[in-house]
Amino acid sequence: MGNPEHPKRRVAFVLIDGLGDVSLPRFGYRTPSQVAQMPNLDAIASAGVNGLMDPVEAGLACGSDTAHLSLLGYDPRVYYRGRGAFESMGAGLAMSPGDIAFKSNFATWDEKTGIVTSRRADRHFEEEGPILCEALDGMKMQSFPEYEVRVRYATEHRCGVVVKGSKLSGNISGTDPLKDNRLLLKAQALDNTDEAKHTAAVINELSKEISKILASHPLNAKRAAEGKNVANVVLLRGCGIRLEVPPFEKKHGLWPCMVAPTKIIAGLGLSLGIDILEAPGATGDYRTLLTSKATAISKALSAPLQSSPRVFVPGEDNHKPGRADGYDFGFLHIKAIDDAGHDKASIFKVKALEAVDRAIGQLARLLWQAESTGNFEYSLCVTGDHSTPVEYGDHCFEPVPFTVCKLKDFVDAVGGEMVVMGTSLDPFSLPTVESGEDLKDITSGEGRCTKQKAFSGDSVAEFNEIAAARGCLGRFPGSEMMGIIKKFLDLRA
Repeated sequence: MGNPEHPKRRVAFVLIDGLGDVSLPRFGYRTPSQVAQMPNLDAIASAGVNGLMDPVEAGLACGSDTAHLSLLGYDPRVYYRGRGAFESMGAGLAMSPGDIAFKSNFATWDEKTGIVTSRRADRHFEEEGPILCEALDGMKMQSFPEYEVRVRYATEHRCGVVVKGSKLSGNISGTDPLKDNRLLLKAQALDNTDEAKHTAAVINELSKEISKILASHPLNAKRAAEGKNVANVVLLRGCGIRLEVPPFEKKHGLWPCMVAPTKIIAGLGLSLGIDILEAPGATGDYRTLLTSKATAISKALSAPLQSSPRVFVPGEDNHKPGRADGYDFGFLHIKAIDDAGHDKASIFKVKALEAVDRAIGQLARLLWQAESTGNFEYSLCVTGDHSTPVEYGDHCFEPVPFTVCKLKDFVDAVGGEMVVMGTSLDPFSLPTVESGEDLKDITSGEGRCTKQKAFSGDSVAEFNEIAAARGCLGRFPGSEMMGIIKKFLDLRA
């Protein structure tokens, strides 16, 4: 246990995937973050320091994988080797040097025309996906019998695919046309090496064999009879190899853990030596149980006062005890906001942000209970990995708000200990939005009601893109984020 005279300093880092957005006419030319009622996030902004962050660099519309690498201090220009390894490792497939992997979709294609009619066979594929993955796992290719193929279900319509063998290159293109109603692509070498050309031939053979197995699977016959899209092809994209990088703990001096049900983020964390925590009910999609995520992170950061958490590792025996004396850096990843942006669901994005705010209130209460023992001193940090504007339905280049504060300052800013300890810990998940539902207070012009005033740090009192621009941190690239967090810990100790 810690010494009350020298409490252990620990960070709860919350990343809201796809947080950034643009002003929407239907919201009175405000962003979803400006509209959503977020008293806890506003209190963090009020209690700390703020800024606008370009996850990789200004003007770049980045993916979650490259953004996360940049934010955690690993230059994606140096270390990025494709996202396939992240998805596959996060799904539970162990990888060795020389293996290649793909971030893959179960999709629907017309064999006669060669056109992919739907890149997502079904958003809700949790029951059928594992069955199809089992049918594909360990498959053999007639032309290349020396290669081992492993397939594991990930989330929603996605799976991880790993190919093991010699003379494989990660420098090939994939088979995914990236949009519906386009021809299924053939993998091609992206350099002139014999390894890349050979690998492309292997993957094209693999794509054909996968489709043969899926087309004859009884599950697809059942889906066709029910009028559903059949999952008769796997789109192979993001070919990658396992990263060889300095572990996060050695790079930053902080022992890290992560709650990330989204397999690609979990796999990225594993690649950086970050322990992946179990959080029952956290699914990585709209149905995720946010309370479970907050509880898992708080337990990990308050050990050894609470039972040691269990962590996930790839492979057959994929669980082990967590770090007995707790972690210094707890990373809580929340995906559903990004999904709302991709689905162009403006109302849901607002409601989902409000749900995230509620979960952060729960996290603050749990951490405050631990800090009150005198053994710990916590900081709260919140940001996003990129923008996913609902107007565009895809990632874009807008910067995202960043805020960090001391937990004790948050308690004061939110109204004191009684307010924090009065936060309900009842489990909840994301809200649903009925067809045609609207936000009457927004369309009537009333909008967000913020009573927060700047408490310390700078003049910012709200958590959104516009307010963050006034923060004392200014606008900065994501590569500086870990340095800012560590400096903040030193200055505010």
